[in-house]
Amino acid sequence: MASGDSSFDVVSKVEMPEVVNAVDQAKREIETRFDFKGSISEIELDEKKGTLLLTSDNEARLTALVDVLETKLHKRGIDIRQLDLGKIEDATKGTVRQTATIKQGLDTETVKKIVKYIKDSGIKVQAAIQGDTVRVSSKKLDDLQAVMAKLKGEDYGTPLQFINYR
Repeated sequence: MASGDSSFDVVSKVEMPEVVNAVDQAKREIETRFDFKGSISEIELDEKKGTLLLTSDNEARLTALVDVLETKLHKRGIDIRQLDLGKIEDATKGTVRQTATIKQGLDTETVKKIVKYIKDSGIKVQAAIQGDTVRVSSKKLDDLQAVMAKLKGEDYGTPLQFINYR
């Protein structure tokens, strides 16, 4: 990047402290809700792996548990598309469980789509892949803002954030 160029990064990240808060709120709601009284319904969060283990008595309660969790995540500003729900499996003592993974970063295919879209837009910017992020640079701030606006209008199946704008 030459001096005088401005840039920003396109990423897709989740703030884990917000996930922790959302899970805590969901656990409290489950403890107090009438439809969960006397049931075995719990949510376990593994912060290091970015996974959630949801367990409940039956599929109907598990679906309600997922709904409570998604509501709390949404209220904390986390896009539900960041949550990748696994299949429902039978667990011990007649319960069912489901694993949910919190997606961090952009996958290779999405990164390539973003770079191609930026290059096809005709705006005079440079787009470079850097792992699971896209660095967009230009001499003009207006061009960077135009790229941001165009990317916000597209759906890549995952929410995009723009960081390190300088």
